[in-house]
Amino acid sequence: MTDTELTSSDFTEAAEPFQLFASWLKDATASEPNDPTALALATVDTDGLPDVRMVLLKGFDEHGFVFYTNFESAKGREILATMKAAMCFHWKSLRRQVRVRGPVEIVTDAEADEYFASRPRGSRIGAWASKQSRPLESRFALEKAVAEYTARHVIGEIPRPPHWSGFRIVPSQIEFWHDRPFRLHDRVVFTRAADGGWDKDRLYP
Repeated sequence: MTDTELTSSDFTEAAEPFQLFASWLKDATASEPNDPTALALATVDTDGLPDVRMVLLKGFDEHGFVFYTNFESAKGREILATMKAAMCFHWKSLRRQVRVRGPVEIVTDAEADEYFASRPRGSRIGAWASKQSRPLESRFALEKAVAEYTARHVIGEIPRPPHWSGFRIVPSQIEFWHDRPFRLHDRVVFTRAADGGWDKDRLYP
């Protein structure tokens, strides 16, 4: 379904959010010029100050939305301190947005190992070489670290660093937004019910 074919009832009548998200992501994969899985990830620091950055979605199902990172990075430390986060997808080509928020859980070692093994070799080396979010004295220092870890792993598999894994946002709320004329946008929010199902409401734009 193209954006021009999408009507209000096409998504406002959806009974649950995950099939709707899958449909929208499929549309974005066909229409976005780059990284349809890109999302803004929001966390808070120890002072309660919000922090946000772009990451890539690496998987989702009815349990939640998964991304991977260095747990010693700023986002890693902030999530581990609160185990809560939010994310926002914005697909400009479709004039659509999806917002997700909820508690966070760490993926299993098996999940993290499988995804890490699928990454390009250079990215796996980089996961060892980069002290993510910490001060870097020079570009040369980073390149030297990459060279050192490359030399250590000339042959064979590169193991996953113990400080590198994935987080899953287990959504308590998912909102779908679609641009409409005169800023009279369509908004539908799904909120997790006590029985594990979903309550759904339309929102004023």
